[in-house]
Amino acid sequence: MPTDKAQESAPAPEKPSPWLLAPVFTSNPKLGTTLGATAGYLTRFDEKSRPSMFATTLQYSSTDSIVAGAFARTSYDEDRQRLNIGMTYGNIKNDYTDYLGTGVPLKNNAELRSGILRYLYRVSGDWFIGVQGIYQNFTIAGATAFDEQVLDVLGVAPYKSGGLGVVGYYDSRDNDFKPSRGWVVSLNNLAYREALGGANNFDVYRADFRHYIPHGDGNVFALRQLNHLTSDAPTQNLAPVQLRGYKTGQYTGKYVSQFEGEERFKLAQRWTATLFAALSCTYGNGKSCSDNSNLFPMAGAGVQYILKPEVGIVLNLEYAQGKAGNSGVILKTGYTF
Repeated sequence: MPTDKAQESAPAPEKPSPWLLAPVFTSNPKLGTTLGATAGYLTRFDEKSRPSMFATTLQYSSTDSIVAGAFARTSYDEDRQRLNIGMTYGNIKNDYTDYLGTGVPLKNNAELRSGILRYLYRVSGDWFIGVQGIYQNFTIAGATAFDEQVLDVLGVAPYKSGGLGVVGYYDSRDNDFKPSRGWVVSLNNLAYREALGGANNFDVYRADFRHYIPHGDGNVFALRQLNHLTSDAPTQNLAPVQLRGYKTGQYTGKYVSQFEGEERFKLAQRWTATLFAALSCTYGNGKSCSDNSNLFPMAGAGVQYILKPEVGIVLNLEYAQGKAGNSGVILKTGYTF
């Protein structure tokens, strides 16, 4: 039998570090090769609240593009309230081989400053209601006189936009960062108005459904269905295809709907692997999903290392392949959804 003295001298279990530092790497046709890092701090405001994270990120690419951001993802008041805040700065040099599906190559330089905020309040069970807002200041210029003409013809111009909206949110997941079961239903809108500092009046509506199904020994099948709908939006604010492996903003439509499925295999205590596939469609304004040119398939695989087992944060390396030469290699923190 151990003595009381021996018990008193036993070392206390090591407390997990609240700090997070992870590399970021991407390689795709839009930004070239990008290197960077994400640094963050994790905490809990009380025992019943979910983990909160405060983080910054900085990325620099082989095309001399730079993206920096800071964000806070919080849960407090025994998880009755959630507040997400984000700020982004980007100076991005794009080189498109087929801009907006026109078949025309285009080089442009774009500078973006944006801020977003979302507040949610738990009203009953797993249901939340809330508000959200966004402000963006976006400047864009063609790299050559020909590129400037292309932008002018397509109606892509510098703009400011400010929007406010409401959110209906259902969340029964067992974990925010590495869910193994549960549902997410997010229904929200943004009303962009000149009175909020924008250059145009238009509306955006999003319906996002996610389901996480556990099976086997630690495996999870994740399913997502996303709808992004616009009304009276200018060219630069049309709904984009948002699949891994594609250049965000190259393929757009008045409406976009997409389906994603991802199998997450448990390999070891801190290792998982993924296989995923998806299909996105742009439609509206004469576009239809019955036309193969408006369909965007994607498939890929990845491997993940669990950096923070106590909260479920993973370091995620993925490869995704789309059509028409679109592909990407991505190293980041977290699953895509």
